[in-house]
Amino acid sequence: MNFQKIVLPIVGVVVVVVGYRAAGWAGVAFAASGIVMWMLLHFTRLMKVLQRASERPVGYTDSAVMLNAKLQLKVNLLHVVAMTRAIGEQLSPKGEQPEVYRWTDNSGSHVTCEFRLGKLVRWELVRPPAEPDQGVPPAP
Repeated sequence: MNFQKIVLPIVGVVVVVVGYRAAGWAGVAFAASGIVMWMLLHFTRLMKVLQRASERPVGYTDSAVMLNAKLQLKVNLLHVVAMTRAIGEQLSPKGEQPEVYRWTDNSGSHVTCEFRLGKLVRWELVRPPAEPDQGVPPAP
């Protein structure tokens, strides 16, 4: 169960009640404007990340190896989209858990990420096999 969906509204109500107890209706107005400002900051961040992602191909990243090095457990999908600046190629059916996305770079390497309830639980880096050099003999 996602406790943020329960805890954040309760915290909001508590902040408004404390504002009322401290300064009456002026405290409610101050608390409510603080909550609205916090929501606007998160909405602005979301829109900026999606605006940057809309300018790149779906499932593209500059370097799959660097993405693999930067990933951490329990980061959300929005954070990964912000790191890659691209929306991942969805490999799982829509609306089903876990959600699986893939980001590929120009060399053919790709990172496949698995998200459960929006949080990263597992990822895998796959690199294409290196082709042996045809014209250079091996060193003795």
